[in-house]
Amino acid sequence: MFKEGFDNDLYLKMQSEHIRERISQFGNKLYLEFGGKLFDDYHASRVLPGFQPDSKLQMLLQLKDQAEIVIVISAEDIEDNKIRGDYGITYDMDVLRLIDAFQSRGLFVGSVCLTKFAGQASAVNFQNRLKEMGIKSYRHYKIPGYPSDVKTVVSDEGYGKNDYIETERPLVVITAPGPGSGKMATCLSQLYNEHKRGVDAGYAKFETFPIWNIPLKHPVNLAYEAATADLNDVNMIDPFHLEAYGETTVNYNRDIEIFPVVNAMFELINGKSPYQSPTDMGVNMAGNCIVDDEVCCKASEQEIIRRYYKCLCDKKRLGESKDDQNKLEILMNQAKVTSDDRTCRKEAMEVEENTKKPGFAIELSDGTVITGKTSDLLGAASAALLNALKHLAKIDNDVKLLSRDAIEPIQFLKTEFLGSQNPRLHTDEILIALSASAEHNPVAKEAMKNMPLLYGCEAHSTVLLSSVDENVLKKLGVHLTCEPKYEETGRKFHK
Repeated sequence: MFKEGFDNDLYLKMQSEHIRERISQFGNKLYLEFGGKLFDDYHASRVLPGFQPDSKLQMLLQLKDQAEIVIVISAEDIEDNKIRGDYGITYDMDVLRLIDAFQSRGLFVGSVCLTKFAGQASAVNFQNRLKEMGIKSYRHYKIPGYPSDVKTVVSDEGYGKNDYIETERPLVVITAPGPGSGKMATCLSQLYNEHKRGVDAGYAKFETFPIWNIPLKHPVNLAYEAATADLNDVNMIDPFHLEAYGETTVNYNRDIEIFPVVNAMFELINGKSPYQSPTDMGVNMAGNCIVDDEVCCKASEQEIIRRYYKCLCDKKRLGESKDDQNKLEILMNQAKVTSDDRTCRKEAMEVEENTKKPGFAIELSDGTVITGKTSDLLGAASAALLNALKHLAKIDNDVKLLSRDAIEPIQFLKTEFLGSQNPRLHTDEILIALSASAEHNPVAKEAMKNMPLLYGCEAHSTVLLSSVDENVLKKLGVHLTCEPKYEETGRKFHK
């Protein structure tokens, strides 16, 4: 078992209590911006071992009778076919996925809001699709001078031009498929339009990262910057909080930039803002639930390295990356880590050096590193996967989980009928063969039982893997990095 650095039960208790306290500060209407992912928050679970990916969802379920959800998506992201990296689907498709996921859990999805709308054809088509599905949708527009021109933004020429989102319940949760969708602007626009209708609504923000009460350059906060390298987000000391309370806290640039607008909004509604700083707006208790700082630091350092390698691999495959390589290199320097701090990489590179063929290594939860080499039957990733399962099941290394007779028919099928030039078995083919063998082979069956123990393991390949191998390892919960190079087979692309 992996060592936990984060107390999830304590987090659920503290966080839910704090949100309830914030709701009680306002009347019967609170717009709660949910930053990051409402569920499937795998970034948080990677950098805070012990954090459960659905923690925020579990808290919201305690308030489901009071809450409704508004999903925000940028029309520009729809037009650009922006992809959610962890699922490989476009943001508009993820909105539909989120609607199904929320409703299946008994949560009420009130509507969808398209921000930065400027008549984009794909956004109009998406809105028509929502209408056919019976889902209400609204349009919010880009505002000239946003966010610095407060006078224009907080006026009928700014927020006043946006559609008013009709809501039914006292707690309105604003969420989105990903960052930069316009959640905060949607909340503030609603406050302005509620005020015009005589409703004094409130606003609060629930964002896991950056964590306000740990140091600015703490690896957990640096890992957040690495995760948002495509947005140019920068963690900063909150100057408003420092001035108001003499206390150093961490926030990020977009919240600090928008804070004067938030203050202007509350002053317009109540004559006085309840918040003295962006940190005041937040309700994040995550920093209070870190129980082993060293564990979280190491996990975050690995996340930064993984983000760096993903950028390099994107550039090799696509010729470009949405992430800023220079920024990621700076973050690695700030975290005082290099690629040599990834143990599985060093082991995989040694395999390649010794065999002159691609190598692969998996670091298990207890620190044991299992390697795999390339052969005529198996790719290095497939070999390492089998070796890891043998080790976890305490099966002698000399015992073969799969015989040549079980592998060769699959190779024949691939090369003779399916057009593959690579006879070696991919990880999905290995697992299928292993599963079939488990019916009559007790050793294979025992190996299969230990597959869940691969979740959270670190792995490295000395060459770019096929999308099939990457997807299988992702489904197993293995944290993979690859060297940004193709296997030297005489072909341009790895197959």
